[in-house]
Amino acid sequence: MRNRHRWLLLALVFIAIMINYVDRGNLSIAAPDMMKDFRINPESMGVLLSAFFWTYAAFQIPSGMLVDRFGIRWSYALSFLVWSLSSAAIALSRGPGDVIGMRMALGLAESVAPLASIAFIRSSFSGEEQGLPTSIYIAGQSIGPALGVLVGTILIAQFGWRMMFAITGLGALVWVPCWLFAAPPDGTRAERKAAREADKPAIPRPWTWNHLLRNGTFWAMALATLLASYYWFFVLTWVPSYLVISRGFSTLGMGRVLSMALLIMALVNIVAGKLADRLAAAMSVFRARLWFVVLGYIGTGTILLLLVTDRSWSLPVLAFSLCATGIGNSTYWAIVQHASPRHLVGRAIGFLNTVSVTGGVLAPVITGWLLGPQKHFGPAILVAGVCPVLAAVCLLAVGSRGLAGVKTLLAGKVYTEA
Repeated sequence: MRNRHRWLLLALVFIAIMINYVDRGNLSIAAPDMMKDFRINPESMGVLLSAFFWTYAAFQIPSGMLVDRFGIRWSYALSFLVWSLSSAAIALSRGPGDVIGMRMALGLAESVAPLASIAFIRSSFSGEEQGLPTSIYIAGQSIGPALGVLVGTILIAQFGWRMMFAITGLGALVWVPCWLFAAPPDGTRAERKAAREADKPAIPRPWTWNHLLRNGTFWAMALATLLASYYWFFVLTWVPSYLVISRGFSTLGMGRVLSMALLIMALVNIVAGKLADRLAAAMSVFRARLWFVVLGYIGTGTILLLLVTDRSWSLPVLAFSLCATGIGNSTYWAIVQHASPRHLVGRAIGFLNTVSVTGGVLAPVITGWLLGPQKHFGPAILVAGVCPVLAAVCLLAVGSRGLAGVKTLLAGKVYTEA
């Protein structure tokens, strides 16, 4: 693939992930109004916010196998079509049951997007190059919510939450023909199988799931994924309501504060990704990126300052915490890509994404329960702030040697850091 063309496709992947996060985050923006219209409490709203992640988590591994077997082009296009229509259909919901059904359909369809995106980066960029493309991909995960919050709050203020779902869902469909025009054919099934076989080790590695399940680094990575994701999904699902309910912002004011913090996060991600690439080339891939992850996740814990500061500190605290988690997340997924052989990347990412999305299942429900009838956010922020710090401890404990060991185990040949 020509260098210019792979960057064009990366731009389309970035746009797709941005839209992906707009659609999954719309319910969080509409939550305060929907709780009033449907007359539901925070605990019930937590279930609605969690419903997306039920199917999103359940289909991570099947979707990874789908991408590995059938390729990226059509998998991405069809999933995008289904998730856009599912999001738009929430505009027609008559009650919480309808919302749950559409959010589950949305989760199923959106499960393909991160796997196809990371598989594209893994196949198009070398290990030393993957920091910047991955940071651009992760930037879509922050610009998407930022754009969704900014545009969504304006649409809600002008037209109501139903029209917000309809406009954002249907308007995004223009991406599908653009992707089909630009993305190269995936090849025949035989060609895809030959490519997967070529990437496998010449001498099959006699590892089994039993080997992997007894590997301490494997469990440390899985636990770190869960803990870091809990924080991220807390931000995506409940921070909009926190700014309105606890900090007294209007819907438009909440949109300005949260979108600004997320946009700053996206810009910092890209700069940090480029710097991580340079350090990875100068030092070693795992060693350089590991320090970015650890420092990023420790910095994420600054969200705890919301417990002891007033409303005027909302933007700087959220911006710093989100920038730190963006650095941590983008570098972490670059590590995962580098550790996974090409023929296993879809399934490896699918497994860890399943663990990640478990945080999305838990964070909305646990937060709704912690709020209680008084809607007090203190305990919920405490839990969300401690989780990424614990993730940093997990990864620091295994170190770059442990990560190299997982790569050796999966690839079937010894990998050593320079």
